Amino acid sequence: MKKGIHPEYMDCHVKCACGNEFTVRSNKPELSIDICNECHPFFTGSEKIVDATGRVEKFRNKYKLS
Repeated sequence: MKKGIHPEYMDCHVKCACGNEFTVRSNKPELSIDICNECHPFFTGSEKIVDATGRVEKFRNKYKLS
């Protein structure tokens, strides 16, 4: 690598809006995020499918899915 052209790589303290805090490596010393793996619906299992006018049911019927 060339000297003097790359940003400094350091430990980064990340704070989520839900209160979760963890450390990663980045070129910034601190980050504040809105959503993380502890509060995101996909990772928590509380994900809900929003069905607008029966589209999900129509798809399931079309391809004969449960």
